[in-house]
Amino acid sequence: MPVRPVGPDRGDFGDGGPDFGDLGRRFLRFLGTQFLGLLLIVLVVVGAITSYYQVEPEEVALVTRFGKYAFTTQPGPHFKWPFGVDSVIKVPVQRQLKEEFGFRTVQPGVRSEYEQTDETRRESRMLTGDLNVADVEWIVQYKVKNPYQFVFRVRDVRGTLRDVSEAVMRKVVGDHSVTEVLTVGREQIQVLAKEQLQTLCNRYQMGIEILQLVLQDVNPPESVRESFNEVNKAIQERESAINQAWAHYNSVVPEAAGKAEQQIQGAEGYATERVNMARGEVARFLALQTEYQKAPSVTRARLYLETMGTVLPATRHRVFIDEKLKGILPLLSLQEGAKP
Repeated sequence: MPVRPVGPDRGDFGDGGPDFGDLGRRFLRFLGTQFLGLLLIVLVVVGAITSYYQVEPEEVALVTRFGKYAFTTQPGPHFKWPFGVDSVIKVPVQRQLKEEFGFRTVQPGVRSEYEQTDETRRESRMLTGDLNVADVEWIVQYKVKNPYQFVFRVRDVRGTLRDVSEAVMRKVVGDHSVTEVLTVGREQIQVLAKEQLQTLCNRYQMGIEILQLVLQDVNPPESVRESFNEVNKAIQERESAINQAWAHYNSVVPEAAGKAEQQIQGAEGYATERVNMARGEVARFLALQTEYQKAPSVTRARLYLETMGTVLPATRHRVFIDEKLKGILPLLSLQEGAKP
């Protein structure tokens, strides 16, 4: 059978139809060219995306290269090696973090909602130094001080912090009586627990700083809570009575002391006055005696006149008649109100 040659001018088809093998090869070459271009575009886009990262103002970023720590970057836009060569771990160094013990906050707000579970009750129940039981709820507030230690030194910083905090609180509470834990020793317990917790965090190189440790609520166990409340009420009433007594003492005693001082000063002033008057009278008498010795009759007459000049003005509407005088009719004033 004669074979018809396929020439360039006849296209790719002979008498037997199209050559699908050649069409497939051309299509594959086309797809290969397009795929390479598309792959290059994808690589560029992915590289651009994976090489840029943004660090927020309250964070720092730890960059690892092939899993090994490389450097730390501060807040702002940054670039790194793409395609997973560099990895970024962001750490909130300015944010205040907290852990709750003995309770969990369900809904924070003006009226926060809390819940207690078997786990939280286990955390809060502690044995005091006098072998009593108390339910202690507290909060630990902290922030990241060393990002490198926080990320690479301890595997689970949060879990380790909770374990260490619980151990420290149990130790400190175990060194105090239940009365101190419930009333007067709370401030001291907070200070001691915070110091010991910070010491352990530094020893374990956790990279955190303890800002506050606050006893949120301390209560006796439920079975004896009513009795403890009565005891606390009695203690408060005793303190109130003592304070009232001291207030009364401070108001009465200074007033009495002031009155006593006033009377003493009045008596001393009166004594000084009497002494001065007596001395004046003595000096006057001595001066009068001297004058009398010089001229007795004149002095007696002067004393008599001075005495009558003092006495007579005080005796109004009175008439004095010598009983030896006879033959004189006294004329008395009959004006209204006159006295004989």
